[in-house]
Amino acid sequence: MDQEYERRLLRQLNHQNLPEAQLAKPGYATCSPVSIKSGDRFIPTRAGSNWSINFHYANENCRSPSQNHRSKDSSADTGKDAVAYAALLRNELLGAGIETVPDPHTDDRRHAILSQDTCSLFKYSVQSKRVPFDNGNEVSPYSLSPLSNKSHKLLRSPRKPARKISKIPFKVLDAPELQDDFYLNLVDWSAGNLLSVGLGACVYLWSACTSQVTRLCDLSVDGDSVTSVCWNERGSLVAVGTHKGFVQIWDAAASRKLTCLEGHSARVGALAWNGEQLSSGSRDRVILQRDIRTPPSAERRLQGHRQEVCGLKWSPDHQHLASGGNDNKLLVWNSSSLLPVQQYSDHLAAVKAIAWSPHQHGLLASGGGTADRCLRFWNTLTGQALQSTDTGSQVCNLAWSKHANELVSTHGYSQNQILVWKYPSLTQVAKLTGHSYRVLYLAVSPDGEAIVTL
Repeated sequence: MDQEYERRLLRQLNHQNLPEAQLAKPGYATCSPVSIKSGDRFIPTRAGSNWSINFHYANENCRSPSQNHRSKDSSADTGKDAVAYAALLRNELLGAGIETVPDPHTDDRRHAILSQDTCSLFKYSVQSKRVPFDNGNEVSPYSLSPLSNKSHKLLRSPRKPARKISKIPFKVLDAPELQDDFYLNLVDWSAGNLLSVGLGACVYLWSACTSQVTRLCDLSVDGDSVTSVCWNERGSLVAVGTHKGFVQIWDAAASRKLTCLEGHSARVGALAWNGEQLSSGSRDRVILQRDIRTPPSAERRLQGHRQEVCGLKWSPDHQHLASGGNDNKLLVWNSSSLLPVQQYSDHLAAVKAIAWSPHQHGLLASGGGTADRCLRFWNTLTGQALQSTDTGSQVCNLAWSKHANELVSTHGYSQNQILVWKYPSLTQVAKLTGHSYRVLYLAVSPDGEAIVTL
């Protein structure tokens, strides 16, 4: 390039880049191209910029809340793909031999992957990726795929679908005259998919298959009201506890009362079946255990609580009965003794929420009232307290999942929410809101896929 032309071009560029304030000064003289070093290339400094964060914030600000929610769902799927891709790379580069895709939501996923056998990247031996073809489980020697047999198994391994718990109820039913009483148990779900609800002086049955509602009984003719309901294991008989202390046994299919059991001097707020035996807890502080096939005189009286009995649950092996009372006590009884074999006094409020784990023998969960608010877990085989967590509100009910090692809790004052917990980590899987008042009553469907709350 001509030197004179280059000098004029640089002078023109310097004149255009100077600020207007400097150009407006009187007596300002342009500098020669020798004193100012300039060029035709601009290289920015990006060392102090985190572009991934900047772009993320820019995209987040432009999105609507619904788009952000969809992006979280897609990020969960992307996380699974990333885990599968990482396992595939480990197989091909490190020979890890991973055949199944780890779950990205488990806490020990990272440790599980790192625990695989590792080997050096720099190996001086030659390994063949091709193995003999065997019953369709091995890679064919004629396959054009560059992947190893382990990687093929990894890609063919079943992918567990993402679990989504709906935050919106799929059915809303009216429940007029529902009593707002923490110590009662007014809803239960039978093995025949019938829901029984005690409303005032009546018991209503709702069919989950046909959505048909029928009235089973009306106690107003006797001046009584319903204080508890409980189905037997077969789902054919429903026990109804009353305010006057009676326990009525009804045949649901025939809508006929079979018998009326006496023995309590106050309302019966808790019921629990154990085969053909029925246990009832009352405000008179007594638990009566009776076989409905024998005369009423053949009964067992369990006395251990000092105030009203508000929770009763039999263990899955039918050997132990757990009872909770307004005296803040949790008692465990066996099938033969008249005295409790274990007593837990750690709760600071009434213990109504009781649930035996179907996954671990002897594991019992309990929840306390407003002054306690804690979930506590007990090993009834050794009498040892295991874990506890403060839920922040009154614990009204507990129920274990039939399919996973999780449990659901319903709460009253002050958050009126439903929580799903994972055991034993006690992390919250889901938080369901929508109730305006305390969630006092809970029942689980016979297939374990749905719950009803009131």
